[in-house]
This record gives sequence, structure tokens and C-alpha cells, in this order.
Amino acid sequence: MTFAPTALVGESFVGTGVNAAHTNIVLGRKGGPVETAWATALATPSAGHVPFVAVLRPSVPVKPLTLFVTKAAASGDLHERATWGSAQAGLAQGVADAAGHGLIPAAELDELLIIAAIWVNPGVDDLDESFRNQRAAAFGALRAAVAGTPTADEVLAAARAGAANPFYEPGAALLAESAPEAAR
Repeated sequence: MTFAPTALVGESFVGTGVNAAHTNIVLGRKGGPVETAWATALATPSAGHVPFVAVLRPSVPVKPLTLFVTKAAASGDLHERATWGSAQAGLAQGVADAAGHGLIPAAELDELLIIAAIWVNPGVDDLDESFRNQRAAAFGALRAAVAGTPTADEVLAAARAGAANPFYEPGAALLAESAPEAAR
């Protein structure tokens, strides 16, 4: 059976504060819908959001070829260095790590494409922490995509515990009060 015959999707959030990394990954085969989305995104940048190919070093793109799509327009010297520097390097290294650890079969590297939507906080203040977090988030998102996690049972368990994220967590009273009538 061919690896990733359809699009695989993964997500990972690593770190805290302004240097945290939030990564969404779509992994799919050349010749399929991921290639269409990949090429379209690369060819149609918008103001402040210019997708680019992630490289391990200049002129050495990571494989599978990976498109870095910014979630926040780069603004200011440090944020720009984090976006095009530390976060890009972390993404490329995380993808290479996934291939090196066998999450992505080496024989398939030239047949696959990745679209990575990356959050780099405009307040980023530590390029090394940005790199570490992005590397871990890229690897984690690819691991989740390949494993198909979270499972439906894990999602339902999280929903019963209540939605929360690093930016907002509703209290138990609000969760109960705002639940649909059928759930009460």
C-alpha cells in the first residue's frame, strides 16, 4: 500500500508565551489535491502572507517539499527573523526529523508535499526558543497526521472536559451555561 494515499492532517502546539509554536500540517501526494493546494498557495500570495518553500540550508529544500504558510504577517526585525529564520529552520528540521525517524518513508520523500500553516507570535523574543518549539511542533504535527490522532474518542473526551487553549479557557459555569439545550 502506498503511504498517504489521501491527505493527512496534523496539528501541534509547543511552548508557552510569545515563543510558542502552533503548526498545522497537510501531507499528501503529488498529483493529488494537496499538490493543487500547494501550487495555488505558492502562486497566490496575499499582503503579508507570502508562502515559501522551507529549506534546511540555502538551495537545499527539505523533503518532502514543504510550503511554509504564515499565519501572522511578518512585522519588525525580530519577528521577520523568527518567521524566515528560526521558525523556518525549525519547520525544516522537524520535517527532516520525521523522515529520519521513519514517520515518513524515505522512499516516498520525492512523491509527497507538505503544507504547513505556522504561527509565529509578533512578540517573539527568543530565536533559539522559537526554533526549538517549531522543530518540536512540526515533528508533533507530522506524527499526529501519520498516526491519525487525536482519535474520535480523544476528541469527545476533550469536549466533555471543555474547550481550552493557551489563549482562553472558559470556566466550568460558562461551559455549563452555554451548552446546547439538548446537552443539559
